[in-house]
Amino acid sequence: MRIAVNTRLLLSGKLEGIGWFTFETLQRITRDNPEHEFIFIFDRPYSPEFIFAGNVTPVVVSPPARHPFLFYLWFDFRIPGVLKKYKADIFVSPDGYLSLRTKVPQLAVIHDINFLHRPEDLPWLMGHYYNFFFPKFARKAKRIATVSFYSKEDIVRSYKIDYDKIDVVYDGVNGIYQPIPEPDKIRVREKYTDGEAYFLFVGALHPRKNVSGLLKAFDAFKFETNHKIKLVIVGGEMHKTGDIFETYDNLRFKKDVVFTGRVSTEELRDIFGAAYALTFVPFFEGFGIPVVEAMSAGVPVICSNTTSLPEVGGNAVLYADPMKIGQITEAMIQLASDDNLRQSLIEKGFEQRKRFSWDETAGLLWKSINRTLQ
Repeated sequence: MRIAVNTRLLLSGKLEGIGWFTFETLQRITRDNPEHEFIFIFDRPYSPEFIFAGNVTPVVVSPPARHPFLFYLWFDFRIPGVLKKYKADIFVSPDGYLSLRTKVPQLAVIHDINFLHRPEDLPWLMGHYYNFFFPKFARKAKRIATVSFYSKEDIVRSYKIDYDKIDVVYDGVNGIYQPIPEPDKIRVREKYTDGEAYFLFVGALHPRKNVSGLLKAFDAFKFETNHKIKLVIVGGEMHKTGDIFETYDNLRFKKDVVFTGRVSTEELRDIFGAAYALTFVPFFEGFGIPVVEAMSAGVPVICSNTTSLPEVGGNAVLYADPMKIGQITEAMIQLASDDNLRQSLIEKGFEQRKRFSWDETAGLLWKSINRTLQ
């Protein structure tokens, strides 16, 4: 079997959510299926680290697809020629974008359709592209994979797709996230928060992530408790970040908020391991990998009670309505004042995270690939 894969999000040193999904699943699938050939299609020069096995043939197809007009050009006019040239039996797209101009069977991994529910979070042209093309991609796909039952039901309901056409392929968690020794915790806290404990947020600075709401809740927490705990925010800027920094500028306790920007995976492991708790309260998530990463690191979690997050968090997290700042603040107060609760959540988290592994994710995606060809 000759499997062509959209690998344009495999960017050295810049892997994020879907990029990690692509990396973790493809390195296992190519390794475990040496009898099959894989055509990795990049939109720019690639790093050799992403050529996982001898059965991978890399192909660079210009132009770099990072704009709606270029998405259209790349997928509808460049990809069909590559599929024909390499006689591909299937096209797998881990970011959900498909070609509408090929007859080759296609598997789209549509992680979520947040853009349908929150179009205002995106630049106009980007939001218009997603909401025009993704319903077409969903109908064009021979099969769809997605990362939670919430997302599956959302796609079925919103795009009128057959329920049996969609496979649930949960995200996994990198084994690097584990509890760290106390001396390492002290070192990390000294580096970022002058030795103080800290709440942690990990994710892109994007309106959907509700960073502004988190900042307001933290400010209220500090005002009500006079606690020394700080807030560390890890992640790079994306779209429409003005509200985040306006909120920050108006905080009473902004000296207790630390923005790190993007960090390496190794540094993120340590930042997770030294955290007092993860505070992750987005408005919308298709899965929510930071929740499982925190559980793996032995860190309790406060997270939203919306979309996929209750499915991922189970009974191992403290929930809050992301629309209600007071609920987020109350969860912080509760966790900071009840060590028994904190320890209970840590123990439950260790159990809950066992449900998620990249080995299982890769196995389920491989089954989905095979179903696409049936």
